[in-house]
Amino acid sequence: MVRSCIQSLLKLVNSIIGMVGIAMILYALWMIRVWQRRMDGSPFGSPDFPTPWFIYTFLGLGITLSVITCAGHIAAETANCFCLYLYMAFVFLLLMVEGAVTADVFLNRDWKEDFPEDPSGEFSDFINFVKLNFVFCKWIALSIVFVQGLSFLLAVVLRVLGPHRYYDSDDEYASDRHPLLQNSPPYDPRHGTRNDNWNTNR
Repeated sequence: MVRSCIQSLLKLVNSIIGMVGIAMILYALWMIRVWQRRMDGSPFGSPDFPTPWFIYTFLGLGITLSVITCAGHIAAETANCFCLYLYMAFVFLLLMVEGAVTADVFLNRDWKEDFPEDPSGEFSDFINFVKLNFVFCKWIALSIVFVQGLSFLLAVVLRVLGPHRYYDSDDEYASDRHPLLQNSPPYDPRHGTRNDNWNTNR
């Protein structure tokens, strides 16, 4: 009962992470479309134009979150030790990267110099949007981090509970009774058992 509840909660939390990843992928695809229009329909990633690293990064993060979501659903469904460890490692690394970027932004005044120049201009637009809607963006970011931390905690709890134990039939219990049956006398259809012979002689 407890294991089923933990599995359902982990799937629900993973669904939220997956929706965030899908939203990031869609936004990255929209930025790619805008970039192509700005470049007059030139091939994306053409050597004649600089690489829009922010769009690539945003798309990569969305795909990463989607992969983590798939791994989390598999781990929650099977409760397999390897899947749970792999999922926890993914979430832990993601939290460490997010923490490092957050610490660099808040502790380093010249944090913009740590990032290369974005030719698409989407990075500057994103920063301006965050500044104009700082409170909203702050709560969204805290909610995402909370969901990721909760998913890691639920995976740890599910790992402690262990996988399911299924008993398809009574064959697994029959092996415990076999040693007692081995000491019984064999049945002879002509003479019956030893007890029948003893009763006859008596």
